[in-house]
This record gives sequence, structure tokens and C-alpha cells, in this order.
Amino acid sequence: LGLCVSRASASVLNVNCCLVLLPMCRVLLAFLRGSQKVASRKTRRLLDKSKTFHVTCGITICIFSVLHVAAHLVNALNFSENYNEDFLALNAANYRGEVSQLYLMSVLVPGLTGVIMVLVLFLMCTASTYAISLSAILFSCRGVLKYQTNLEEHPPGCFNPNKTLQENMTVPKAFEETFPDYTTEPFPEDLSVPEPFVQNNFMRICSEEPKFQSHFPETWFWISGPLCLYCVERLYRYIRSNKPVTITSVISHPSNVLEVRMMKADFKARPGQYVILHCPRVSMLESHPFTLTMCPTDTKATFGVHLKVVGDWTERFRDLLLLHSNQDTEILPIFQQRRYPKLYVDGPFGSPFEESLNYEVSLCVAGGIGVTPFASVLNTLLDGWKCYKLRRLYFIWVCRDIESFRWFADLLCMLHDKLWQENRPDYINIQLYLSQTDGIQKIIGEKYQALNSRLLIGRPRWKLLFDEIAKCNRRKTIGVFCCGPNKISKILHKLSNSSNSYGTRFEYNKESFS
Repeated sequence: LGLCVSRASASVLNVNCCLVLLPMCRVLLAFLRGSQKVASRKTRRLLDKSKTFHVTCGITICIFSVLHVAAHLVNALNFSENYNEDFLALNAANYRGEVSQLYLMSVLVPGLTGVIMVLVLFLMCTASTYAISLSAILFSCRGVLKYQTNLEEHPPGCFNPNKTLQENMTVPKAFEETFPDYTTEPFPEDLSVPEPFVQNNFMRICSEEPKFQSHFPETWFWISGPLCLYCVERLYRYIRSNKPVTITSVISHPSNVLEVRMMKADFKARPGQYVILHCPRVSMLESHPFTLTMCPTDTKATFGVHLKVVGDWTERFRDLLLLHSNQDTEILPIFQQRRYPKLYVDGPFGSPFEESLNYEVSLCVAGGIGVTPFASVLNTLLDGWKCYKLRRLYFIWVCRDIESFRWFADLLCMLHDKLWQENRPDYINIQLYLSQTDGIQKIIGEKYQALNSRLLIGRPRWKLLFDEIAKCNRRKTIGVFCCGPNKISKILHKLSNSSNSYGTRFEYNKESFS
């Protein structure tokens, strides 16, 4: 039973170690997301679960690693107690009753490297699930199970005339029961042979001693392909991101939000994608993902991100970018005598929000700073909306602070005015919700009059909102996109899976950095 469990768990580990790296190939996933010819919408929506799939593989590796080690510990006792002197090459133990610590670590449990692998796996589990897959390369190359290489010269259960009868009587009966009809030569009448070696007047004669060889480790076959693919992608990403970007301007927004605009040669991105920022002066080891709020186009090469200052990394990054961290500096142009720190950008990488332009009707729900992925979509629509499949956009933005709406108030007003001028005021439905009513005031007077009329107090009534959208878009498929608190996400997910009487189908999508 111990051998069965250890072999079965090893097979599960091989499969999961093969698959665990694939969801981390961000460049490959971004290519599949952006190619509608290679992957259909349903296939691209499955890619949104890549992080969940990666975590599931990592947890499976942890569970079956413990099971695999436990099975080998049982095997250690079994091999020691069932030491067989007739087949010395098959014995994993050196003698009956050998259960010393050295024996368990270097002989029975698949080698010292196997123990090291388990220890490393435990340390990585306590730190993150991201590096679990790399532990597979530490697996031992020494096999416990062996196979016979000379079956023709020594068929199982054969009789060796060079040995005494007493020695041959100890051959395990399992071989006789497994191969009852295996025979090589007729049985001579003048030779007295014990009954276990005789079947149908034939006896099995072996010409040499059995020879055994350990199975070649299979782990390398499973992990070599994905590991090579992952290493090639990491090398490609390193080469692509080894040149720093040019920071053109830094804008400080209300509520501790910083906007960084930059340029990079040959940088292309689609609305909804994200990048990974690395600033060596802030930290040599840390890198953080940020959604693009402005994508480069044919007419402008500038792209940008909005980041909320909420931790040590963002605070130090802000202090390096702004002249004084406690001063709300509006804009610091590149031509000003100011040396920005070196900033490296890795990406862009795909996200579910790329699909928002591929639906005829989309519902985009943002909570606070979660508006950033939709900002790039709105900027793209400002440049031109007729080339996309999208014909109606519901934009819901929930904030606690009235000042937070100023982050993209200009963008929303410009898009609203553009659509009115093009006689398409129904193209976008903007609803702004202020969840906290302390200090209620208009956004900024007459400048944002279009937004003041769309500002609502309280939280959205999601059920009524879904019913209204379903009624206005009968028998259509609506893409639902959410970037915000988990509470809102769960509500939207539940409502998207609910049926309605209008034949409208909601497909739920959620932001998830991988």
C-alpha cells in the first residue's frame, strides 16, 4: 500500500509541477488574450482564472508532497521488515531491521535531495505560493522501485540448477502465481525438482542471476518543457524591460493618488492591460503591478498609471518623484530642473478588462482607485469609439470621498461632451455614488456640471440596476466588469449568474493580477 500511495502521489505531483508554471507565463497569456483568431471569447475568459489555477496547483503540490513523504516513511519500515536474501539487488535496506536516521534520509526516502525539497517547499509555502513550482527541480534522481533487465536469461520463478534445492525453495510464490506457464525447457524425468518449479511437465531454467535497474526519474520529463518555456519568457521580459522609461510628468491628485506619465520606445499596449513597475532606488527586490490609465496611440506615445499611496513602497516612490512629499505639487514637467529616479517597466500584460470593448453592451463597476482599468478604456473611447464593437457602456463609480471623483473628472466630462457633439448621448451612462455623506458638496461648480447631475448619495441598489439594464437590453449578452472591494464583487457575481425574465445574459469578469 505504501508503494501504491507513493507512486500515485508522485504522478499527481508530476502533473501539477508541469502545469503550475504555465499560468505564470504572462507574455503567453497576453498574446492569447489579444488574439481573437487564436482564442475565442470563452477561451479568453478561462484565462482570467489563471491565478486561481496556479494557486490550486500549488496547494495540490503541498498536499501530495506531504502524502508522498508519509508514504515513503511507511515504505522505509516495510523495506526494513521484509528484507529478502534471495534478491539482494531489490532490497532498499542493507539488512533486516535497518531503520536508522541515515538510512531513512539517504536510502529509502528518495535521497537527501528529496528531504531538502520538502524543507524548501515548506519555506516557500510560508512565504508565497508563487515559487512552489520551482521546488520540483530538487527532486531526487535515486529510484526505490526497480525493474529486471534480463528476463530472457532469468525468467521470473525459474529454477537455477547451480544452487541447492534448499536455496531455491525460498523463491517467492508470487512469481509462480504471476507466471504459472512461463517455461523454457522440457522437464527431465531423472531429475527430482520440487513441485513449485514444475508446471505441465516443464521446468523453468535460469542461466544467470537476476539483474535489476532503477527506473529513470520521470519528473524531468514533466517539468523540463514548462520550465524551459518559463525561463525563455523571463529572459525575454528581462531584455524587454532593461531600459528605463522617460518620465514626462508627475501629477499629484487628491486623496493621496499620484499620476505618472512616461514614454518608452516601441511600447504598445491595449486598454485594460497592466504593467509592473520597478524602481531600484525604492527597492532592488520589489516590483508592483499597476493598471495603465493611459495607453499610447498612433498620435501620442505617452502612457501613464495612477497609484494610491498606501504603503512603504508607494510612499518612498512618491517622495522621490515629488519635490516635497507633504506638498501637493500639481505638475512637474520634464524640462524642469528635476532628476527623476530610474524607472523600469515590465509589460504590458493582459487582464479581463480588455474584453470590455468586445461586447455590444458592457457594465463597468469601479470602487475607489479600482477605476484605473476603466480610465484607459475611457481614454480610448475619447480617441474614437466607432471602430469597436461596444455600442453602450454603463459606468458605475462608487467612492467614499467626494474629492476622489476629481481623479478622472476632466476625462469623463470630455467624453460626455464628445458624445453629445456626435449625437450619441446614450452611448455612455455615467452614475457616480458617494457612499459617505460627510461634507456633501458639488464636485467643482460649473466646470463639472455634467457630473454634478449624475452624482448620487448612498450605495447602488444592484438588483434594481441589473433589472433595468436587462430590460433595456433584451436578449443580449452583457459583459460585467468589476474592480473594487470583494463585497461588491461577490454581489455582482451572484447577480450575473441569476436568471431574468428578459432573456438577457450577464457575463462576469473581475480584475486579478497574476
